[in-house]
Amino acid sequence: MTSKPVAMAARRERAVRAAVEQGLLGPDQPVVGLLDVAGIRSAAAELRAAFEDVVTPGTPVLHAFAVKAAALVPVLRLLADEGLGCEVASPGELALARAAGVTPDRIVLDSPAKTPAELREALDLGIAVNADNPQELDRLGALVGDRADPPAPLGLRINPQVGGGSIDAMSTATTTSKFGVALQDPGAREWVVRTFAERPWLTRLHAHVGSQGCPLELMAAGIRVAYELAEEINGTVGRQQIDALDIGGGLPVNFASDEITPSYREYAQLLRTTVPGLFDGRYKLVTEFGRSLLAKSGLVLARVEYAKSAGGRPIAVTHAGAQLATRTVFAPEAWPLRVTAYDAEGRPKTGGSDGQVPQDIAGPCCFAGDLVARDRPLPELAAGDLVGLLDTGAYYFSNHFAYNSLPRPGVYGFDATGDEVRFATVREPQTVDEIVVESGAAHALGLSRLR
Repeated sequence: MTSKPVAMAARRERAVRAAVEQGLLGPDQPVVGLLDVAGIRSAAAELRAAFEDVVTPGTPVLHAFAVKAAALVPVLRLLADEGLGCEVASPGELALARAAGVTPDRIVLDSPAKTPAELREALDLGIAVNADNPQELDRLGALVGDRADPPAPLGLRINPQVGGGSIDAMSTATTTSKFGVALQDPGAREWVVRTFAERPWLTRLHAHVGSQGCPLELMAAGIRVAYELAEEINGTVGRQQIDALDIGGGLPVNFASDEITPSYREYAQLLRTTVPGLFDGRYKLVTEFGRSLLAKSGLVLARVEYAKSAGGRPIAVTHAGAQLATRTVFAPEAWPLRVTAYDAEGRPKTGGSDGQVPQDIAGPCCFAGDLVARDRPLPELAAGDLVGLLDTGAYYFSNHFAYNSLPRPGVYGFDATGDEVRFATVREPQTVDEIVVESGAAHALGLSRLR
């Protein structure tokens, strides 16, 4: 491995040991999320540098973090401190971005199902909006009225229909994707060009090809389609009406090792080769990366409650299952995770004289398929040991699945670059009382009173 992955792995090992020593994890708190602050800062810096190297100096570039990947206010604030904005797709995500101190001019609203109230709020605040479909454009038009210069940048999302990657659910540029205007459908391209000509307040085009499982070449092909459409529209109207291109995010993550590949630099260089006009200074650029900024910096650490066997196979029953690793449990082929083994004190566990033993790593949910790893060779785990689910900084902390009313775990950021490992709270562990309140306790007699 190169020095950067080695350094990241070393910080992670120190943080695991410190989390045990400082009581973040134990019998009463059997699962915790950890985020490497240095790793997050490094990823943000690499993203900025990669695009600075390819754009014409002075070209405005907004890197808007996809909030759905880590809907945690302290994370959004950290990224804002590193020069990033936010891409939001719901009123809740917008509220989180604002709570993190992100200013409206650095927020982009994307969603295939925006309500009139959401659109009105975005316009009132001056937040950029990418409309998803003709009906939404009509709603925007009614709100904009006769104003030639609306209070927020407004654009249209198109689906370039360039195809899908290896994970169908993550591919947003297929023929029948629910997102955007399907550009290759009969009459669609002509409609888009005409729509911009009729609506001078539309000044942006947005395209997002996909996420995990999509090769860089496919992503670049989709951006080229959007760029060529912008050129056609500007040529038709006789001026540069479209002045910004939102190229989405979607950089895949390597879940097989600590190596960070592909890199932002690779993607930016490919875009420069595939769509050179994108970077010549005529268009403002917006990106919407999410998973690639956070995944490598996250770790789920869980206590082994019991070690048992069935049919001759060892099973480690832990407190990290489908409630956290939902995608991994339900689609393990598409979302495999690396698992590391630690002893009860947080030290890396070795195989000893017996070496590694194929075993299942099970979660706490009450269904048989709640397994984050199947027949995985690891040092044989015992009750009280710990398991680490690696590369879980994105989605695994913010997309909790409330099966069995299991609580959301505490999440802590760590700094392991100095002599001591320091932690900062990102989110407190959810309490049982909070679960009860969330589940309607205030209305306990509501149904009984109905006749």
